[in-house]
Amino acid sequence: MTYLILGLILWVAAHLFKRVAPDLRARMGNAGKGLAAVGILAGLVLMIYGYRQAEVFNVWFPPAWTVHLNNLMMLAAVFVYGMSATKGRLRGAMRHPQLTAVKIWAVAHLLVNGDLASLVLFGGLLAWAVLEVVVINLSEEWDRPQPGEAKKDVILVVITVVMFLVITLIHNWLGVWPFPG
Repeated sequence: MTYLILGLILWVAAHLFKRVAPDLRARMGNAGKGLAAVGILAGLVLMIYGYRQAEVFNVWFPPAWTVHLNNLMMLAAVFVYGMSATKGRLRGAMRHPQLTAVKIWAVAHLLVNGDLASLVLFGGLLAWAVLEVVVINLSEEWDRPQPGEAKKDVILVVITVVMFLVITLIHNWLGVWPFPG
């Protein structure tokens, strides 16, 4: 669990570096970007390693139906994440689509995982995403982008389905089949 917690701390610190110490970050130039990238990657590796090594300690036992809700929420999370890159009508529908997707993803995973390591990992990333939105909103203005063509949103839906299938296959490869049998 130590590696998991250290990974979360490193992840949060590296992501907040630009906002918490903007002058230092600016003076560092590209080295600051590199430091943040290394911190984020190291945090991710530590979180994955720590999560996989953590002893299973069940805090609660999720009901079976939460798996279906999780899968629906995951489809929504992939779609919302993709909204950050769309050039369609949905462009600018929300200020923080990637962080909103992380929040949806975290809640979805909290619904189906009742062990302590999952609560720390997914709850920690949920808290980080909420904090990140607050910090960004306090530190900068937002100019809502103009909507684009509706056909780009159709492409987003297709990409969402493909990415959801890829994520499902990755989960299967890791030994977690996300659909009840």
